[in-house]
Amino acid sequence: MFNQGGLSLEQAPPISVVLKFFITAATFGLLLGLYLLGDATQVLPNNDYAFDVTIIHLLALGVMASFMLGALFQMLPVIAGVVIQAPIKKSMVAHLLLILGLILQLGAFQTQNRWLYLATAIILGSGLLHATTLMIKELAKVKDHSGSSKGMLFALGSFTLAIGFGIYLLLTLGGYVEGGSFELIKTAHYSFALFGWVSLLIVSVSFQVVEMFYVTPKYPNIMSQYLVISIFLLLVFKLIALLLGVPTVGITIVLALLFISYGGITLHRLYKRRRPTSDATVWFWRLGMGLLIITMGIIFLEHTMGVDEIVMPLSYLSFIGFALSIVFAMVYKIVPFLVWFHLSNQGYLEAPMMHDVIHPKRAKIHFGIHLAMLLVWAGAMSFGYQGLIILASLLTTVSFGWLLYHLIMAWKKYDYTQKHTERMEW
Repeated sequence: MFNQGGLSLEQAPPISVVLKFFITAATFGLLLGLYLLGDATQVLPNNDYAFDVTIIHLLALGVMASFMLGALFQMLPVIAGVVIQAPIKKSMVAHLLLILGLILQLGAFQTQNRWLYLATAIILGSGLLHATTLMIKELAKVKDHSGSSKGMLFALGSFTLAIGFGIYLLLTLGGYVEGGSFELIKTAHYSFALFGWVSLLIVSVSFQVVEMFYVTPKYPNIMSQYLVISIFLLLVFKLIALLLGVPTVGITIVLALLFISYGGITLHRLYKRRRPTSDATVWFWRLGMGLLIITMGIIFLEHTMGVDEIVMPLSYLSFIGFALSIVFAMVYKIVPFLVWFHLSNQGYLEAPMMHDVIHPKRAKIHFGIHLAMLLVWAGAMSFGYQGLIILASLLTTVSFGWLLYHLIMAWKKYDYTQKHTERMEW
């Protein structure tokens, strides 16, 4: 995560910029678990459109977008050398509009109110586009891109396209545009959001953080330099093919194979790491890569020989598990470091060590909760037992509640140290 020249306090945004996004993400995750728990009878089988899109967007925007935007505000100065001026003000605009816009969106899904759809398109769209265009503008100024910084640019570009498609869908649902291309745009929206934004950002960041955090061999140069742009271009070709009415099966198969190759190579790099210590974040990375391979393997089989109808929903679960596993791994690395780093650089003599902020054993407990959650959801989706659905919903609530508690305690420890410990005078 760090440039070779190191990270200075002047480059890093205030810790509040990152933690407010992380806490928001964990809060929405907790609300997701409670929502699932409250409506457990509707989860499987479910043909309720409002329920489905509520779950999807709580995960995609409330959880994933919040985590990833917070991480980007921190990582852009570190990985790409990009310094965002006035980060508190600019991040606050994105943060508040994201929260308000998502609440309006969930209300629109539940009520089908056309004015709420319009308000969502304006407020949520503005907040997300504010963040992505701000970051793309700064990244575009970088003259010498690494594989990670270039990948971030394509990931943000994918997110911007997904946002634009989402605005179109909202306006169509509200009756403001005719929406003749609704299904096509919905497919493009999901493709660029999941395979472009979420997946490409994880891939891009991994090129630097896997090596730096875990002291692994470098990724093959051809992968770090060309994988992200290849996937982005394939998504663009898929969109063009959809517009022209041309089959996209071949493109989807190639995408699946590229992601499988990436997941396999990442697992190999983690196996070859030079610090083979017991670390929950390594477990999260391994689980995430394994689930990515499962997801793409199912997609590959679906488009080559076909799979049982019960298997495709499991690919959705494995993709969610992949994304959440990597996010949790990053959070448990980033937050303890940031608390220690900022307090140490501010001269506090009793700055807590990283393991004092969030103890590694707490991360291991969360890994167990997270793994149990995924396994129980897999059982619930396979067999449809009501008891499994309730247990899976409860574990989802506990998982995000566990993370939320430790994020809040980390921020409290930071504030306590500032208020009650001695500071070195420079």
